[in-house]
Amino acid sequence: MNRMQERYKKEVVPALRKAFDFKNIMQVPRVQKIVVNIGLGEALDNPKALESAVSDLMQITGQKPVQTKARKSIANFKLREGRLIGTKVTLRGDRMWAFLDRLLNTALPRVRDFRGVSANAFDGRGNYTLGLRDQLIFPEIEYDKIDKLRGMEVTIVTTAKSDDQARVMLQLLGMPFSRKEA
Repeated sequence: MNRMQERYKKEVVPALRKAFDFKNIMQVPRVQKIVVNIGLGEALDNPKALESAVSDLMQITGQKPVQTKARKSIANFKLREGRLIGTKVTLRGDRMWAFLDRLLNTALPRVRDFRGVSANAFDGRGNYTLGLRDQLIFPEIEYDKIDKLRGMEVTIVTTAKSDDQARVMLQLLGMPFSRKEA
């Protein structure tokens, strides 16, 4: 069992039960899955960009990403329906806990001028989305091997009924929310 998962079971669950007065252990919110997504507008002009984004994502998550296609055509962006424009990975189980551990304890502290993540990025249903500017904050990515800095979105999907429950759970797991907003 991963140390993050162990921490969740030993520290976070009892704290959440106490804070929100959950009678049943199944009411306690938990992390369901983590989706890591790279959107590539440049893939329209440069098909190589998609390949390198896929390999970066594979190194970071340890799982083969799925390529995503455009759902509809948008003339202003020279976008046709069905064109490949991104890549994503859905992590569950042990890989999810390992990734969350690496994200919170290794990657986020490496962000330059880091003052915490926004506490306002919840969607109203207890899910949290975090935007990262570049892939270099992950130690698996070698600086010499990348062709371009690419941002990505990390969405943490929880079973929480409200944003407050999810915020407390992520805070107990070690998510560094910034002070001024919370």
